[in-house]
Amino acid sequence: MSENRATIGRNQARVAGIGAAAAVTIGLLSTGAANADTFVPLPDGHRAGPGVTLTRIGEHALISPSMAANGAGRVVWVSGNAIADVTVTPEGEVGPSNGPSGADGTNNSSTHGASQLNTGYIVGCQVSIADDAIGAGLSGGIDLDGASVGGSIGVNLGPGEVKFVQIDYKDILQPGRYSVEYQDTEIQIQGCAGYAQARAYTVVEIVGDHYSKTTLYGQPFSIG
Repeated sequence: MSENRATIGRNQARVAGIGAAAAVTIGLLSTGAANADTFVPLPDGHRAGPGVTLTRIGEHALISPSMAANGAGRVVWVSGNAIADVTVTPEGEVGPSNGPSGADGTNNSSTHGASQLNTGYIVGCQVSIADDAIGAGLSGGIDLDGASVGGSIGVNLGPGEVKFVQIDYKDILQPGRYSVEYQDTEIQIQGCAGYAQARAYTVVEIVGDHYSKTTLYGQPFSIG
């Protein structure tokens, strides 16, 4: 009986040791995964303008090193929901440009005759994209890249460059609620050896005789 108890004791100790080793291994794997990807929760936003109220909810980003592993690339998956509650807009169909006095729409959301909701991200390499920088005219004349919701967008950025990355847009043909919801849309950034930043933008342009443009920016976040 005593020999059986000793054998059982040794077996239990061996099993316990194996379990402890497995627990350590799993813990190390979990730590490695956490270091590989960075989850960034972002605050909701709200802004009222002429004839429209803009809201952004559920925004977050997941940042990963680029598969190229060259130090100049990284990948971010962005998610969120941009909502526009429109109370005033001309009803009609998409047609020739119809901004103030027949002029085209402005950058990021050329209206081609209809009011429009447009949302995406401003991405910069070694450039601050805080409110004061945008207010100073940083967005003037920069490039616009885009893809449909759920697609992959490739952006080449050099030091000091900024680009608007369009996620999607919706034409507004009558008053009502319009939204663009996106989940894990991939933005691949290449060519930026320094630090990179991004922040969401949502623009609504109301065309017609009483033209207006309302913009809601998100919180800037680092992409590494």
